[in-house]
Amino acid sequence: MTKGTVGWREWVALPALGVPAIKAKIDTGAKTSAIHAWRVHHFRNEGMEHLSFFLHPHQDDDEEVACLARLLDMREVTSSNGMRQRRFVIETDLEMGGSTYPIELTLTNRDDMGFRMLIGRQALRKRWLVDPAKSFLTRPDLNAEKEDE
Repeated sequence: MTKGTVGWREWVALPALGVPAIKAKIDTGAKTSAIHAWRVHHFRNEGMEHLSFFLHPHQDDDEEVACLARLLDMREVTSSNGMRQRRFVIETDLEMGGSTYPIELTLTNRDDMGFRMLIGRQALRKRWLVDPAKSFLTRPDLNAEKEDE
């Protein structure tokens, strides 16, 4: 499979969750991808476990997106500060660089983080090479800031 290249941050979409664009940090140090979610409600529907939750796709505005997804798993995750946390895990489609494919995504509070979404190794494996000196390689048209940090 030909691998594309992504920078250390990229614009991505989560079409099944109704999110056409969200800025994500590419993090090869993280195994699993994560997204900032709140008002998470766990419920059963027709014998299957589901979650309803809200997302803020943009860091600096109040836009809320109401989401619904099937619960895939509950997992212990070690965060970047070394704390272990039990998190809900869903599977949803990630759209990045013209490719759409399913990824596992944990729901957590990322209020204190610089990015609402983090894309980990599992979502990158066998698809993408990471150039840590670059940004917004897959959707540069969405980036108002063309400079790399």
